[in-house]
Amino acid sequence: MQQDTLIYADPAKQARYDRAYMRMALEWAKLSHCRRKQVGALIVKEGMIISDGYNGTPTGFPNDCEDENGSTHWYVLHAEANAIMKVARSTNNAKNATLYLTHSPCKECSKLVLQAGIKRLVYLLRYKDPSGLELLDQGGVMLHKITMPGHEG
Repeated sequence: MQQDTLIYADPAKQARYDRAYMRMALEWAKLSHCRRKQVGALIVKEGMIISDGYNGTPTGFPNDCEDENGSTHWYVLHAEANAIMKVARSTNNAKNATLYLTHSPCKECSKLVLQAGIKRLVYLLRYKDPSGLELLDQGGVMLHKITMPGHEG
């Protein structure tokens, strides 16, 4: 795994900011209409939030993420994909940014993270398939799993 490089010189300050941004990502996750899992994402660059996202259906689709059997519709977008797409529509970019994500990314979204130029990932919960984290590690993204009371897993 890549060595975690601090954005702030003071590790205590970095930890405070990481926890604060993660709390915001957790709040953003609550905006999701998905019943199985609510995921939130923030992209932070040079101390500014430049994008946000949560998992859900594409614009114009009903907000139902799951079918009548509880299975997630194939077209539901992941939080990090929504955040990356949002920054792509802006005049900003995610090069060298930090992605705060309530759940580590799947392998498909990890490709988007790499292509967006994101250099640091802070996540709270590990996704069931570690392939996404492994790809990010191989791609040179700094990975940092954060712990917060009430969100063990």
